[in-house]
Amino acid sequence: MSAESTQRAIRCLIAKVGLDGHDRGAQVIARAFRDAGFEVVYSGLHRAPEEIVQAAVQEDVDVLGISILSGAHNTLIPKIIDGLESYGALDDTLILVGGIIPEEDTTTLKEMGVAEIFGPGTPMEETVAFVREHAGAE
Repeated sequence: MSAESTQRAIRCLIAKVGLDGHDRGAQVIARAFRDAGFEVVYSGLHRAPEEIVQAAVQEDVDVLGISILSGAHNTLIPKIIDGLESYGALDDTLILVGGIIPEEDTTTLKEMGVAEIFGPGTPMEETVAFVREHAGAE
């Protein structure tokens, strides 16, 4: 077997946090990640930060993609990051955020541990390439 065939697929959790009920973008990115060969778990709607942390830890994901359109990113994302840190999983999890994030909030979120923020209209190829580059399978 070649080295490539023995590597495990990149595992991703696509999560909808809070009361945000718009999940079309999350479903599109989940499908794009699956089509790119990633293993994908989708959280479903209306998940609490603690539920997302538990799912990320239990599923041993490499990537946590958080889709948020509600404007509550400055409240909810820090709770997820703190939860991952409490389990010792923060350093092993590439955190991506998708949705409507004002430019003035991006620096703070990245300082907390978000690797990248992808807004509406980001080409799927760009997101997939970012994951491949930054969350390489073991």
